[in-house]
Amino acid sequence: MSSQDETPENSENSETSQSPEAAQSPETPKGPDAPEASENRLRKELPEEVRAEGNTESPDAGAEPRKPVLTGRQRLVKGLWPPRVSRAQFIVALLLFGLGFGLAVQVASNSDSDGALRGARQEDLVRILDELDDRTQRLEEEKQGLEDQRTELENSSDQAEEARKQTVEKEKQLAILAGTVAAQGPGITLTIEDQKGTVEADMLLDAIQELRAAGAEAIQVNGVRVVAGTYLTDVSGGVAVDGNKISAPYRFKVIGKPQDLEPALNIPGGVVQTLEKEQATVTVERSDKIIVDALRPAKRPDYARSSSQ
Repeated sequence: MSSQDETPENSENSETSQSPEAAQSPETPKGPDAPEASENRLRKELPEEVRAEGNTESPDAGAEPRKPVLTGRQRLVKGLWPPRVSRAQFIVALLLFGLGFGLAVQVASNSDSDGALRGARQEDLVRILDELDDRTQRLEEEKQGLEDQRTELENSSDQAEEARKQTVEKEKQLAILAGTVAAQGPGITLTIEDQKGTVEADMLLDAIQELRAAGAEAIQVNGVRVVAGTYLTDVSGGVAVDGNKISAPYRFKVIGKPQDLEPALNIPGGVVQTLEKEQATVTVERSDKIIVDALRPAKRPDYARSSSQ
């Protein structure tokens, strides 16, 4: 028979003879629900993690809500509090604290020293200015004396004899300063009564330094000559001067200009006020003749020799 005479049965057989894959594949949905069906099929095929990443824009109904977006100020506050301090930050903070504390102490000490002058009376300030003027005048006189000596040496007909005279005079001056010869002249007597036992070596050393700065040329404390290398230490029941123990009352014999020595001790915040705060009694007496007769042995140097020999 020809192909046109095929029966319906043959057509049914041809449909059933299709491949099994075609028979098993589902029909592609059509209509408005087609994309949704395709997405559901894709979700079943993808892993859970991939599905979660790909579904950020349209989360499921059961997913957690998004966290609110923080402003710049809120992020700053969150970063600063609660504080998170590392070891290095703690060390830096400790060093800065120590530096600030040191600066505060320095400023406070400077304020205390300046406060003594701010609270001083007009008479005290005038006395301090007079003392500074006197020191300046002494330095000018010493400078002028040296210039005169140089002029005499340059103009003298017998320069060798003039040089010898100046050498002898200089030797006498150095002997007085070294304490190897006795000295006399105008000056003051400083007496410190210490019944409470509160006067220490550093207080007496301050008095010596103040007297030297005021122009003292020879100083003697309780029979001990004070020279450039003198040292003071605290000992039981008193003070030791160059290893010699002395006890109160401490009596200073000082040769110098009395008009300069006494005001130097009585300046605000000076030696007298410091000792009086320690409940010590201080008296200063001027005199036209002070004898300093305590001597120090002359020590010959072991290695140094005069360059003129």
